Amino acid sequence: MSKYGAKAYKKMAVTTASRGQILLMLYEAAIRNVKKASDCIDKKDIAGKGMAIGKAHDIINELNNTLDFETGGDIAAQLEQLYNFMTSSLIKANLHNDKSTLESTCRILENLLDGWRQAVKEVETGQVQPQNEK
Repeated sequence: MSKYGAKAYKKMAVTTASRGQILLMLYEAAIRNVKKASDCIDKKDIAGKGMAIGKAHDIINELNNTLDFETGGDIAAQLEQLYNFMTSSLIKANLHNDKSTLESTCRILENLLDGWRQAVKEVETGQVQPQNEK
């Protein structure tokens, strides 16, 4: 598939995805960028590290900005704390080329992704109805 075909496919996948699928894509992209930043540290690619951390930071900020505290209650508040912790960790990792902090952030993102995958699956298979459809 050409570079342009891949971009068109990705754009179509995002525009036709459910809210749950978009959430999963955001987590996957954040994880990819955190891992890329770690690889860039190994390669001493400071610019690449900064770009990858910046992208992960932006994604986590977007996840934080879209929290619904009215519907999510305590869970939304806990996610906000985790997102704030991860953004601070990314800044620390960027300043100090700290791979262990990136690895910790990646583990948190992967654990959250696993939980969201299960939740999205339950909603999409009708096991649980989304809050706004009850």
